[in-house]
Amino acid sequence: MVPKERVKKLWTILEPYANEHGFEIIELEFSSYGRTPVLRVYIDTSEDANRKVSIDDCASVSQVFSNVLDTVYMEEESYILEVSSPGFDRPLRREKDFLRYKGEMIKVQTEVPVEGRKVYKGILEGIEEGMVILNIDGNLVRIHLENLKRANLIR
Repeated sequence: MVPKERVKKLWTILEPYANEHGFEIIELEFSSYGRTPVLRVYIDTSEDANRKVSIDDCASVSQVFSNVLDTVYMEEESYILEVSSPGFDRPLRREKDFLRYKGEMIKVQTEVPVEGRKVYKGILEGIEEGMVILNIDGNLVRIHLENLKRANLIR
């Protein structure tokens, strides 16, 4: 399965369980620890923006996800499951993230170059019609949401 399709499938499977426990998935990625594959899921609180995700929250959601993955998503490949809080460099992925953090400094990496570049740092001006708008030294750059490889807050 293509990595993006795999991520999308897992996100669809796990998101209702995160929501049921008062969290939302903000990023899901595969990486590796040595030769061992790692499924890393970042969660945030879905209701109270002032409440931070605790270690206990991560542990309880990890247990839920582990049970779901064992029963619903069977794969031949084994991997380590990590559930984490977003941290200071919170990933931005969905339209609502780009609306919520308007005015913040972000770093964006694109799949395909935009205006000859793949990496941008600037003030997030928002999102309109699927285009993330960055203010870079007074110049507005528009990057299609589908072209984002990675976007993070810079704090």
